[in-house]
Amino acid sequence: MDIKKINNEKELTIILEGRLDTSTSPELEAELTESLDGITSLVFDFAKLEYISSAGLRVLLSAQKTMNKQGEMVVKNVSSEILEIFEVTGFSDILNIK
Repeated sequence: MDIKKINNEKELTIILEGRLDTSTSPELEAELTESLDGITSLVFDFAKLEYISSAGLRVLLSAQKTMNKQGEMVVKNVSSEILEIFEVTGFSDILNIK
């Protein structure tokens, strides 16, 4: 998985490419841990994300809980396959998907 970050003062955009699964989610979790301080708007761009597992969902849930305290989080450019995973797991009710 490839992680690209665009930091614009208080807005952080994270562009994910590849698969967010058990082997790659710790990398994203570490990036978020070091990057979210002072961020009020977190945007995930999933245009090039091919797959997300339960481990990836756990990282998103953790990020959402953090951002609930300090701002907003948006997930955009979600493929129909990943949107279906969000709907089946109930994450479509938790996340702000655009």
